[in-house]
Amino acid sequence: MSPAQTGASPGAAPRPRPTAPLLLLLALIVAAATLVLPAADPAHALSRPSQTVYTPPSNAPAPGSNYPRALRLQHSGTSNGTLLATFEQYTNGTPVFPIYRSTDNGNTWKQISSVADTQNGWGMRWQPELFELPTAIGDFPAGTILAAGDSVPGDRSATKIDMYASTDHGVTWTFVSNIATGGAASETNGTPVWEPFFLVSGSKLIVYYSDQRDPNHSQKLVHQTSTDGVNWGPVVDDVAVSPSSARPGMATVAKLPNGKYVVTYEYGGAPEGNFAVYYKISSDPEAFGSVTGQVLKTTDGYVPTSSPYVTWLPTGGPNGTLAVSADSNTDLFLNTQNGAANAWTRIQSTVPGGYSRGMLPLADGHSLLVLSGGYGGTTTRYPVSYGTIDLSPTATRATSVTVASAPLHRHDEAGTGGYVRPRSSRHSASCRRGAWARSS
Repeated sequence: MSPAQTGASPGAAPRPRPTAPLLLLLALIVAAATLVLPAADPAHALSRPSQTVYTPPSNAPAPGSNYPRALRLQHSGTSNGTLLATFEQYTNGTPVFPIYRSTDNGNTWKQISSVADTQNGWGMRWQPELFELPTAIGDFPAGTILAAGDSVPGDRSATKIDMYASTDHGVTWTFVSNIATGGAASETNGTPVWEPFFLVSGSKLIVYYSDQRDPNHSQKLVHQTSTDGVNWGPVVDDVAVSPSSARPGMATVAKLPNGKYVVTYEYGGAPEGNFAVYYKISSDPEAFGSVTGQVLKTTDGYVPTSSPYVTWLPTGGPNGTLAVSADSNTDLFLNTQNGAANAWTRIQSTVPGGYSRGMLPLADGHSLLVLSGGYGGTTTRYPVSYGTIDLSPTATRATSVTVASAPLHRHDEAGTGGYVRPRSSRHSASCRRGAWARSS
């Protein structure tokens, strides 16, 4: 990236020629910037401070909130353009997934409902997923909103990925089906299921998730499909690697303009570093298992780690732009060559970092909404923060963020809250579902 370029606008009066000492000073400044800044990237953004959607109350267990997700309605008639968001909400009671709505492109947010566990009574505790059906699936018309996540009892003795649906744009929710059932929520002696992610391909609804039920794999990535949202097909492996201690997890999927699909995931035990971000590209979203994964490595040699999220935007050239977020720092990792291995660049952003940040392309095709719920932990209560990054090639600066003002609602009386980056930004899977995950 390069510093912003300045100069006279068209029609401006000519300025006096700088003196020699001033030219020397400018040369020294440019030289210093060249030493500390990477080369210009194809994506740029405009910087403004981040804002807050939700701040946990002072009596909430740490980490307060985490794992935000959002969607933009595109198949809902007059409600198209509405944004919905949810996140893990840590509470002393039974947890739910709160649903927040924005009708002004993310400038303001207000809670409109909650997805409650009406089947098990355990609570919708972890890893929410939101999805709008682009076409009818079974009895559910296009525009139906799906919400899924881990229903887990307070003693962590079981896990269920349950799905709920809303046919009124997120105002009310009805239980639809149990997608997968696992054992205790433990990485070392349990058989849980985690981290659902939805995709529709043709007439099928696909859900990808992390699975610890196979005795031959500490964890693997799998998917199941449904043609009606109620009945689910067999478990199919997407990433199952050796040795058995390896832990691929946290799949997210995006469709490329060439018709292919990309899945990103963290790879516990990867040779490039624990929980390095990997990805696969396939012409069939149900056939990732036949593709060899590859590490995401930027042109400057950096390999991001942990809890990746991938999305695609039409800006940046004929192939658009793949954007990936990871836990290891606040950068975004970009690819304008349909995921080619030697074409990953990165840009800085002032959107707060966090574990499994959510990302949502906005309607203009170049603005990317990024949400963070912080890094977890047992002492800090994190708000849900968001920013909007402009990835268009014509934006002015690659290190910046555009953020709209966000008045606070409901539990947001405490204000925007502050972010304190932990001494170690790497949160392993055991940290993810270990001590801090058990505080809610």
